[in-house]
Amino acid sequence: MPIYEYQCKACCHCFEQLVLSANEPSPTCPNCHCADVEKLMSAVCARPHGIPSGSGGFKAPNCRPSG
Repeated sequence: MPIYEYQCKACCHCFEQLVLSANEPSPTCPNCHCADVEKLMSAVCARPHGIPSGSGGFKAPNCRPSG
């Protein structure tokens, strides 16, 4: 279930909306309740495989149990 970003054309308020179905109608602005909103192009969040190291890089996860 993707989260989409919208912007109200009346008050320019930007907000996010969880979309459960493609057949779901466009949301209304939570700020002014106007139905004239447009879907914005969003950046994708992707995390490389591994665990962040302190230096900003990533290292492979340790798969054996600790202890």
